[in-house]
Amino acid sequence: MPTIALLLVSNIFMTFAWYWHLKGGMTRPLLLVILMSWGIALFEYCFAVPANRLGYASGWSAGQLKVVQEVIALGIFGIFMVTYLGEPVNWRHAGAFLCLMGAVAFLFWGRN
Repeated sequence: MPTIALLLVSNIFMTFAWYWHLKGGMTRPLLLVILMSWGIALFEYCFAVPANRLGYASGWSAGQLKVVQEVIALGIFGIFMVTYLGEPVNWRHAGAFLCLMGAVAFLFWGRN
């Protein structure tokens, strides 16, 4: 589905825009980091806006779009956290992800 693919790409860009500087960028001036992050985030918007428009036009509600986006964002962040930042995953991460999947199920339950 194009909506989910676009949301995946947009969240990859946004995760880097928000968190890349935590590893290796902490010594850079804050204003420079903000400007660099804005540059990365521009690409995120180029994917997120069409994803939301396509999803909404396909019958998804705004709430459904947001919850799916959050699940994708946390999944992407989990991968980023482990691979880029080198932080471990524990059972609480899995539990939180399962709760989010429950939120998706509730919003899509009975959807026509």
